[in-house]
Amino acid sequence: MVKNAFYAQSGGVTAVINASACGVIQTARKHRDKIGTVYAGKNGIIGALTEELIDTDEESAEDIASLKNTPSGAFGSCRFKLKSLEHNKKEYERLIEVFKAHNIGYFFYNGGGDSADTCYKVSQLSEKMGYPVQAVHVPKTVDNDLPITDNCPGFGSVAKYIAISALEASFDVRSMAKTSTKIFVLEVMGRHAGWIAAAGGLINNDDYDIPVVILFPEIEFNKDKFLEKVDKKVKEYGYCTIVVSEGAHWPDGKFLAEQGTKDAFGHAQLGGAAPVVANIIKDSLGHKFHWAVADYLQRASRHIASKSDVEQAYALGEAAVEMLLAGENSIMPTIERISDFPYKWKIGKADLADVANVEKFMPRDFISDDGFDISAKCRTYLTPLIDGESYPNYKNGLPIFVTLKNKLVVKKLTNFDV
Repeated sequence: MVKNAFYAQSGGVTAVINASACGVIQTARKHRDKIGTVYAGKNGIIGALTEELIDTDEESAEDIASLKNTPSGAFGSCRFKLKSLEHNKKEYERLIEVFKAHNIGYFFYNGGGDSADTCYKVSQLSEKMGYPVQAVHVPKTVDNDLPITDNCPGFGSVAKYIAISALEASFDVRSMAKTSTKIFVLEVMGRHAGWIAAAGGLINNDDYDIPVVILFPEIEFNKDKFLEKVDKKVKEYGYCTIVVSEGAHWPDGKFLAEQGTKDAFGHAQLGGAAPVVANIIKDSLGHKFHWAVADYLQRASRHIASKSDVEQAYALGEAAVEMLLAGENSIMPTIERISDFPYKWKIGKADLADVANVEKFMPRDFISDDGFDISAKCRTYLTPLIDGESYPNYKNGLPIFVTLKNKLVVKKLTNFDV
């Protein structure tokens, strides 16, 4: 009997995660003799536990194709991490119960590091529980912190958005610096890894000599050295743009933006590094400032998505299905860089045992010696990832995005509280 597949989106969404969903669903539909229906979890893995399964067969070929141009998570995402089997056996028993009830033998989990861990646990423990499930992790994270893969879908588009936003804001500040604002601070995502902040450094190039100071999570925040750097930039250029990662922290490890609250994964809830930095400058140097937090705007920016990012997101979804059909289990398709200029890449793969709970940080040689800028090596790495545009179609001045029917299948089991 042909098995069905379960696909779920996890964690913070991106401008291109739906392109991966498109890749999974379209490729699965080409192999009806081996994969039956692709069910999508309503709000990620929670949809499996609550038996809220979306029948993607109810969606037209045109609407599935339109996912490639639509941001966010079309089926709903969640921040929910399955506990270990020893600590919460009921969750895994329920997961297998739902999979059995709906003849699901294939599991595609589209997310970041915590999702890789969940996918790995399902692949390892399902067999022990008497119902083997082939599990493939489809990489996604704007933070670009998954190991082994050259980069992660979602990152290229965020990097492009941040570079463009920092450039445009810098032009604004430069024009007003004589009598008004001299400092612009842009806060970007990145708890432990400074990949997104690094994208701000791309605007300091041969075409645009923009004075940029970057605060990375990988470099301890040194207030005196930072102020000295900013002061020097303002004296030379008349203004300065600062790109600060939300994960920037003091020498004692405390985040500049720490609010004292936790998210669903137990991580410190961040947000607010920009005003902290701006006020440090104001109090010490007296410069007028403006600050902004890119927040959801950076990861939802499908209108200016990187072409390579869209193509890679789709290709990894497609590869996940092809690898599963080839008998692979507990793996993640990856991007392998072949060359920088011209940018060439191919699909590779990694064992989930080597991916789960491993973070990829900015290498020290990607950061300038003084810790406030990117190196030439980092610029070479980043530039191809933001190159090219993949614009959606527009109607009445707005991009055309698809909203799916998301019709749920009939439940067969009793309710389950998450």
